[in-house]
Amino acid sequence: MLQHPLEQHHSKGTVRLLQLALQHCRVWVGEVFDAELLAQALDSSGPTGCSTCLLYPPEADSQTQPLRGMPMSADAVQCDRLVVLDATWRKSRKMLHLNPLLRQLPRLSLSPAGPSRYAIRKAQQASQLSTLEAVVMALQDMQGAPPEQLAALLEGFDGFVAQQARESASR
Repeated sequence: MLQHPLEQHHSKGTVRLLQLALQHCRVWVGEVFDAELLAQALDSSGPTGCSTCLLYPPEADSQTQPLRGMPMSADAVQCDRLVVLDATWRKSRKMLHLNPLLRQLPRLSLSPAGPSRYAIRKAQQASQLSTLEAVVMALQDMQGAPPEQLAALLEGFDGFVAQQARESASR
């Protein structure tokens, strides 16, 4: 997770839930990241041989690997590790622009089947998901994990959304 500083202490942020639930979730906070450190973190030539992809919507200049109901070709890059930008859409585009290494990664995009469950923040488009929802959807597709394996995380998310909505209504 590359988290924009304005999201770090946001009461409605979902990255903290992901950190608690996912064993290998690392979070770096910033807008511009040291190129050398970022390159080391993204390196897929190490002993694990992980293939790193950016979870981000397609753009004309990107290499996009489709997920959710669209088969990948046999020679497509298989992603073992995701880089996720946690920011508003505007800030995430800026982070992508300011960190050229991120633009070089193959991209995974999602095609949500329905609207976001994240009713406490407004989305500009119905297909936009919270960071947590996008990560869960990507993990389900990447790992072939049945939805019930990540159901507890989504149940916790639903409880978080309900609690935030109650607190907002009581103000």
